[in-house]
Amino acid sequence: MSTPQLSHDPLWPRTGAWPSVATLAADETADLAIIGIPTWRTSLSATQAHTTPDAIRDALPRYAGHVRGANGASLVLDEALRIVDAGNITEPDAPSGEANAIATVADLATRARLIVALGGDNAATVPAALGAYGSDLATAGLITFDAHHDLRDGTSNGSPVRRLVEAGLDGSRIVQIGIADFANSIEYTQRANELGITIIHRDDVAERGMANVVAEALSIAGAAGGPIHVDIDVDVCDRSIAPACPASLPGGFSAHELLSAARLVARDARVRSVDLTEIDATTDAPDGRTIRLAALLVLQIAAGLADRT
Repeated sequence: MSTPQLSHDPLWPRTGAWPSVATLAADETADLAIIGIPTWRTSLSATQAHTTPDAIRDALPRYAGHVRGANGASLVLDEALRIVDAGNITEPDAPSGEANAIATVADLATRARLIVALGGDNAATVPAALGAYGSDLATAGLITFDAHHDLRDGTSNGSPVRRLVEAGLDGSRIVQIGIADFANSIEYTQRANELGITIIHRDDVAERGMANVVAEALSIAGAAGGPIHVDIDVDVCDRSIAPACPASLPGGFSAHELLSAARLVARDARVRSVDLTEIDATTDAPDGRTIRLAALLVLQIAAGLADRT
């Protein structure tokens, strides 16, 4: 997918033309680093999710970098933040590929305050989280925005949360936001309960409001003082706005809800990394609505990081 020729206006600069991480000197750091982790080969649904990281990059220039800051004043992301792009991991689904992805993200975490990993299917969450946690896994936390528990057996896009627990992540510091009816089996819901995972149903978010829910999730995930990884599985959104997510359902989050959530979590200094997963760019609606949403999520995460300062 490529972006059609866009108009040029010197008074309306476009965003997304971020330099390579290679432009950083050895002693330099960035505020935010983008990296593609194009997992797709073990997906439970037919997908070409490996096409998505570059599709998101192509969509970013549709937007300006201007946003209203936390104090209501104008903020220009490319002036407030140093943002770099680390390219895509090669074949992250292979055993050696996943190990390479973990090591690459771990190195990137020493060079940027916040990492945004572009999936790929939800298998990308494992290397993104483990790489960002580094040696802090014992105190780390996880927040997922997802209609599904992702606790399946085996290795697939349905198993990242189980795999992270098996790697040493404490289930009591995992919060799952947006879990939906008719999207999970009772066995996996029971598994989540047995692991001590906090489940916040989609209906609970509607009743309590996103800001309240995110504040609770950050408190739980960050209880031990370690880093927090946030998994944004875009199939948590309503299918009308996320048709390129194979498992999105009617009745999911609105675009505004998820965009707000992305900015809220990124404001917290304990959040070290965020991933965007479960989009197959090749199946998007003709207007590209899912990919455009993903690009806006990247910008909202950046805005949340800028809000920290």
